[in-house]
Amino acid sequence: MAGEWRTVSLESLYDFSSGLSKPREEFGFGHGFLSFKDVFYNYFAPERLSELVNSTEKEQRACSITRGDVFLTRTSETMDELGMSCVALKDYGGATFNGFTKRLRPKVGGVVVPEYAGYYFRSPKFRRSVTSMSSLSTRASLNNEMLARLTIDLPPVEMQTAIGSILKALDDKIELNRRMNATLEAMARALFQSWFVDFDPVRAKLDDRPPAALDPATAALFPEHLEDSKLGQIPRGWEVKTIENLCDVITSGGTPARMHKAYWEPATVPWFKTGELMDGPLIDAEERISEEGLANSSCKLWPAGTILFALYASPTVGRFGVLTKPGTANQAAAALIAKPANGMPFLMGLLYEARAELQRVAVGAAQQNINQGVLKSHVVVAPPPALARAYSDTVAPWFEQRTKLAEQSRTLATLRDTLLPKLLSGELRVADSQSFAASDAS
Repeated sequence: MAGEWRTVSLESLYDFSSGLSKPREEFGFGHGFLSFKDVFYNYFAPERLSELVNSTEKEQRACSITRGDVFLTRTSETMDELGMSCVALKDYGGATFNGFTKRLRPKVGGVVVPEYAGYYFRSPKFRRSVTSMSSLSTRASLNNEMLARLTIDLPPVEMQTAIGSILKALDDKIELNRRMNATLEAMARALFQSWFVDFDPVRAKLDDRPPAALDPATAALFPEHLEDSKLGQIPRGWEVKTIENLCDVITSGGTPARMHKAYWEPATVPWFKTGELMDGPLIDAEERISEEGLANSSCKLWPAGTILFALYASPTVGRFGVLTKPGTANQAAAALIAKPANGMPFLMGLLYEARAELQRVAVGAAQQNINQGVLKSHVVVAPPPALARAYSDTVAPWFEQRTKLAEQSRTLATLRDTLLPKLLSGELRVADSQSFAASDAS
C-alpha cells in the first residue's frame, strides 16, 4: 500500500451508539425511521426512509441521522448478515434508526469522506474482518468492544473523494436504470389495467366516445357491449378461462443433489431460486448447475421467454421473472410458457393481476405456499387472442428495453465490484481506474 495511506481504528474516528427500540404499535406513523432492511440492502441511506415511527424529541436527538453517519447491522441470524452497512449522505430531520443497528458518528474533525466510507464498509476486506471477530451463539452479534478493534484504510481526503466519486457514478447509473425500468414496468401494468381490468376502450364505446390513444385497428378489436359472467360483467365475446388454458406449458423445476459435485460443476446452466424473481427480466442466476445435474434431477431446461413464478413462502409467492436465455429453477418455482397466440407480455400482466388473490390463498395455507394446481386453476378474464396479441406487441419493446437496462446494470455492478477492492487497497490508482471504467463501460 502506498505510503500516503494509513490504517486507523474505528474507535479513533467514530462514536458508537445503538438505535431506537419501540413496540410494534408505535410504527407506521410519526417520523422517519431507518430500518434494518434500509441498512442491510443499501450502500447509502435511501433518499426517503421506508418506515415511520412515533418518536419523541428526546429520542430524535439521541438517535439522529446526519451526513457521514455509518450504520452497521449489529445482530443477525448468520455471520454473513452481520455488520452490513449503509452511510447517510445528508441530514434526515426528525429521523431515528433501528435498535438492531449501530451508529458510527464521525468525531469532530473527522477525516473520512462519507462516499468513501459507504464503499469501504461494504468491501470484502472489511466484511472479512467483521466475520472473523463476530461471536455466534444463537445469533451473531457486534458490540462496541468489537467495533473498537476494527480498522479502516484511509488515503488522503482528496483521494477518498475521487474513489467515492468513481464508484458512486457507477451506482448512480444503476439507480437511474432501475428507475427507468420501474417506469416501463408501470406503463405496461397501467395499459393492462386499462384494457383488461377496467375495460376502458369498451366503456368508451358504450358512451359513444372514441377509445383514447388507440389506433383504429386496435380499437376495432374491442366490443361495444358488456355481458354477465361468473366474474361479473365482462366485454361481450370475452371468456372466463384458467391460467392453464392460456399456457402451452406449466411445470416446475428441481434441485440436483448437492452431495454430487458433478451435478454442480462445471456450472454451465443458469439455475434460479425464487428470491431472484423480481417481476422483470432474469439476466443471470446466482447459481448454475452442470449438464449432468440437469439430466439427473427433476430440473428442466426452459427457453428464453419462459416465465418463472414463485409458489412458496409468502410474501415471495406470486413474484415472477422472465428468462432472457435458456435456464432452469428450483422446485419452488413454476415455469409457464405462454401460448404464442397471446404472447408472453399478456401472460405477465395476468399473473400480476392474479397476485393478490394467490397470495391470499397462500397466507391461508399451513405453510403459506400454493401449488401448481392452484396456479393452473386460477380463473381470469381472457380476451380474444388477437387482442391479447395486440397488447403483447405493444408492450414487447418496453420489455426489451428493460432487458437492455438490466444487462447494462449488471455490467456496471460487476465493474464496481471489480474496482472496489482494488481502489480501496491502493492496488489501482484513481487515474488508472477512470480509464479502465470508461473502456469497460463502453
